[in-house]
Amino acid sequence: MGNQLDRITHLNYSELPTGDPSGLEKDELRVGVAYFFSDEEEEVVDDRSASDCDFTKDRQEVVEEEEEDVGPLAVGEAEYSAFCAQECIFSKLRENEDLNVYSAKTLLGMCKPGDLLELVAAAQAPHWAVYDRDDRVIHLHKGEIRQDSLLEICNGRRGRIVNSRYRFRPLPADLVMQNAAGHLGLSGGEICWTNSESFAAWCRFGKREFKAGGEAHCAERQQYFLKVRVSGSGVHTLVFRSLEDMIRERRRVDASGILKELELSLAHGEKE
Repeated sequence: MGNQLDRITHLNYSELPTGDPSGLEKDELRVGVAYFFSDEEEEVVDDRSASDCDFTKDRQEVVEEEEEDVGPLAVGEAEYSAFCAQECIFSKLRENEDLNVYSAKTLLGMCKPGDLLELVAAAQAPHWAVYDRDDRVIHLHKGEIRQDSLLEICNGRRGRIVNSRYRFRPLPADLVMQNAAGHLGLSGGEICWTNSESFAAWCRFGKREFKAGGEAHCAERQQYFLKVRVSGSGVHTLVFRSLEDMIRERRRVDASGILKELELSLAHGEKE
């Protein structure tokens, strides 16, 4: 079995199966997808502009900034829980977990290979990466799977470890790293993840649901339910036909701070 797993994670991209390389996928998570998205469209949300995620800053400048560490910080952000049928598959609730964020320098001392990292900043969708070692992370950035220094890609943002954000059973750390490293250098049409979160989560859990169109050929038509807590407007429940659709909308809310239905309601009220 060990050889089988190694073989799966090192296939050419065109041969790569969309299933879980551990063979542990749950049948109940097979649902239809309503539509597809391109990498280019999502990357506008994921890396909002060159200045938001510019890795060209001098490394010494970044290190000097990180030396002024003020400890963990709480940030104002929407909270979520998500379900497939009756099963909770995603949770980001302050009451249940530590949502504090840390400087890159502090975060480095907390990470181990295979950890999922989330970098956050106001008015931006979070950027996700898989921690490798020696300050290096592997991530999807601007349509390319690449390896970079965590200190450099943070660029003033703070981060946290989010291994438990999704409730799926994780792959062993060595397989997580094989999944991530095995795709280094892919770009453009070779990539079938629409954002950094989907790629990082796929590396850790191996589920085809994280790939764009990964649920298109499933016979079952179960739905995903996302409960969003937005400050000042209570809890809103949204329904989606695929995990990828749900991730996209949740990241859009993280970047904008408001739900589409609330935007429409406000716009309608102004016209009246």
